Amino acid sequence: MPDIVTMAKGIGNGFPMAAVVTTKKIAAAHAGTTYFNTFGGNPMAATVGKAVLDVIEEEQLQKNCKEVGDYFVEQLVLLQKIHPLIGDVRGKGLMLGFELVVPGTKEPLNVADVNSIHEDMKDMGVLIGRGGRWSNVMRIKPPMCITKQDVDFAICVLEQAIKNYCNK
Repeated sequence: MPDIVTMAKGIGNGFPMAAVVTTKKIAAAHAGTTYFNTFGGNPMAATVGKAVLDVIEEEQLQKNCKEVGDYFVEQLVLLQKIHPLIGDVRGKGLMLGFELVVPGTKEPLNVADVNSIHEDMKDMGVLIGRGGRWSNVMRIKPPMCITKQDVDFAICVLEQAIKNYCNK
């Protein structure tokens, strides 16, 4: 369990806000000190943040993240067994990634080829991020409400993009 957790983006579901959560001991160490932040304590942001947390709880979105995230990884691993272009598959919950590599190696696929696959996926309706030292890591960070059917669609698109690349 971490002593301090910072969060932003997702906690506001698009509304600009951030938060810090810490232990009672660390919070007590700051008691009596003065801290000022121009936008700190904004009541609208606090209301939005609470509403987002309520929806996450009511719709059991954390459970969905675990279940659908596990399913996504399973599907990526199955695809990895068929297509040696897919290297390491990793992640937790819905923060996932996989590497595109030169088949039979762990060497990163060159940027132009990664771009080709990435753009093809985009053209077929799946938007994912890119990252990694060699820009060969496809980063998947879908919304918490993603379904297994959405994952199936994304996997089909990824497989088609790989097939299109291999058939060039």
